[in-house]
Amino acid sequence: MKFFADTSDVNDIRDLESTGLLDGVTTNPSLIAKSGREFIPLIEEICGIVKGPVSAEVASTDYDIMLKEGQKLAGIAKNIAVKVPLTEAGLKVCKVLSDKGTMVNVTLCFSPGQAILAAKAGATFISPFVGRLDDICHDGMELIADIVDIYGNYDFNTEVLVASVRSPSHIIDSARLGADVVTCPPDVIRKLYKHPLTDKGLAAFVEDWRQTGQSIL
Repeated sequence: MKFFADTSDVNDIRDLESTGLLDGVTTNPSLIAKSGREFIPLIEEICGIVKGPVSAEVASTDYDIMLKEGQKLAGIAKNIAVKVPLTEAGLKVCKVLSDKGTMVNVTLCFSPGQAILAAKAGATFISPFVGRLDDICHDGMELIADIVDIYGNYDFNTEVLVASVRSPSHIIDSARLGADVVTCPPDVIRKLYKHPLTDKGLAAFVEDWRQTGQSIL
């Protein structure tokens, strides 16, 4: 399973990239606004840090403008995935861009039917939002299971990119269900390192080694 960082913070991106565990980055208008930086230069910088796909989202809901925005974003770098909303206009843009070889991430997916449409439109990634479904008392992971199951019945090339990830359990459940990608805030990725028994065991090893008075160097 691939790990994408859901952030526009270049310091976090550089740090995660240095681990060798980062496969890509997703951004959205809210994350860009939070950064306080100019959109295009920021996306260019991120594309220079990571080798994998970098999702950059269109800002319009109108087909003609959305297409022009998507074409401009696609020209930033070869690893750009143009992010479009799961609307009729968004899927039309997805079809045009994907037919020309541009990666497209169709976002704001909340039903299996929407996921089928995105795959038929040629999406590279479909982004179902599990956390937001959980927020309204729907099982977000049930949606992932449905999409993975449906896609497995056909020759769709669209990858299931689990979004709105809130906890390590979302990551583990996504892997168990066979999702292709998870995109997570950096802090959620880092929580995978943590386990109290790891901390306890390491503390004991460090103390035992200290008592030997030895040094490896």
